[in-house]
Amino acid sequence: MPSTSPDQGDDLEACVLRFSDLDLKDISLTNPSSCLKAELDGSTKKKYSFAKKKAFALFVKTKEIPAKRNFECKEKWWKCCQQSFTDQISIHRHVATQHAGEIYAQTASILKQLAAALSTSKSLMSADQKNPGKECLMHSHEMSAWLPDISCFSPDELISGQGSDGGEVLLYYCYCDLEDPQWMCAWQTALCRHLHLTGKVRVATEGINGTVGGSKLATRLYVEVMLSCPLFKDYLCKDDFKTSKGGAHCFPELRVGVFEEIVPMGISPSKISYKKPGIHLSPGEFHKEVEKFLSQADQEQSDTILLDCRNFYESKIGRFQGCLAPDIRKFSYFPSYIDKNLELFREKRVLMYCTGGIRCERGSAYLKAKGVCKEVFQLKGGIHKYLEEFPDGFYKGKLFVFDERYALTYNSDVVSECSYCGAQWDQYKLCSTPQCRQLVLTCPACQGQGFTACCVTCQDKGSRKASGPTQDSFKEECECTARRPRIPRELSRQLGLPGSPEPEPAVCEDGPWLV
Repeated sequence: MPSTSPDQGDDLEACVLRFSDLDLKDISLTNPSSCLKAELDGSTKKKYSFAKKKAFALFVKTKEIPAKRNFECKEKWWKCCQQSFTDQISIHRHVATQHAGEIYAQTASILKQLAAALSTSKSLMSADQKNPGKECLMHSHEMSAWLPDISCFSPDELISGQGSDGGEVLLYYCYCDLEDPQWMCAWQTALCRHLHLTGKVRVATEGINGTVGGSKLATRLYVEVMLSCPLFKDYLCKDDFKTSKGGAHCFPELRVGVFEEIVPMGISPSKISYKKPGIHLSPGEFHKEVEKFLSQADQEQSDTILLDCRNFYESKIGRFQGCLAPDIRKFSYFPSYIDKNLELFREKRVLMYCTGGIRCERGSAYLKAKGVCKEVFQLKGGIHKYLEEFPDGFYKGKLFVFDERYALTYNSDVVSECSYCGAQWDQYKLCSTPQCRQLVLTCPACQGQGFTACCVTCQDKGSRKASGPTQDSFKEECECTARRPRIPRELSRQLGLPGSPEPEPAVCEDGPWLV
């Protein structure tokens, strides 16, 4: 992470673009902490100007598109909001007028980091001396130094094989403390563009979470670079990268961003840390535990619960036999689900699993923090790694993935059915109604009859021509979320107790595009 000083003014690193003096609106930081004010007293104006310029330049850098065919061409161009820009002035004007909110948020984050750096500079210096590789990275002024050398490959070699037959999709995460997530974001953007990768990468101070697709050559180079990065040296290994058939076509674009959490559970990492998770079980160990659980005559009276941490539309098309699959729409509902059904887990051994393992890291930490379970275990590497080792094991059905493939097939089992006729079917499609992001299971026969929406309400709306405000309100009128309690109560179902479901506004939000 290139180190910068607010006293450097316009002399920023190579990764920070030089840009014309655009007049951004003067806006005060929202509710700045007293600590931040105290740290910046005396030179607030200078530091704010530096932070704003750095935030602006880093944002512009993430929109830069490298030349695909001629690597000797020095001309740059940018793409943002589905528009292309061929000169710096136009992209700067666009960012200044259309993305002021993001710039101010990044500015606030950089200012807080500056304040923290002032109070911890001595300890950081000591830590850097113990880790020469990390120190070298932090003081590297050229972002290009941390991009792989592709001069021995032609552009065609990097791009060819991106299809489903020759391409690949990588799934990985790494929990580790990152001091400069903004730099990591810019580097990841540059790295993925460099290798012609598409996908989604989330960066936070707690680590990184990525799903990227491209040619097998590109994904191999990406893994090599990640493993050689000093920041991940003691945390990432080759086995942490899960692979599946796919390619760049599996994602509409590349999206890299800085967030508070690398997987959105909705609770600050400072309150529930990844550093206190459940006990990790290898696929083989997990398989034995599930086998023991399923061999019990009365599983409802067992002291073990097999808990699926995913969303309902994921477990609907594939799940472990005998699991408890919460009917929740987003992982950010998981903590509330645990709270509402806490008695269900009292004095139980809990076996948790999710797609790749990342949700279990903090999900198990949250459950452990409640102090009601005997033990909390989690499947290391998630379902992905389990199916690599046991494709015909206790997981039945497809594995849902958050890209345009929707699901991966490892066995021939079909555990879901068509929403209209009840025939066995497990291939998702998006609701045919404009703007509705719900996924629908509708078999070919029902599709042929015109049943292509997620519910009757959407089907009716789809038959009417949508325009103006009516189209914008489609998401808010969907039956699918209106009739589903936001947080289900499992005990009321099992014991016949009167439940008190909380009706949820019928907002489909972004459906499968949010983890």
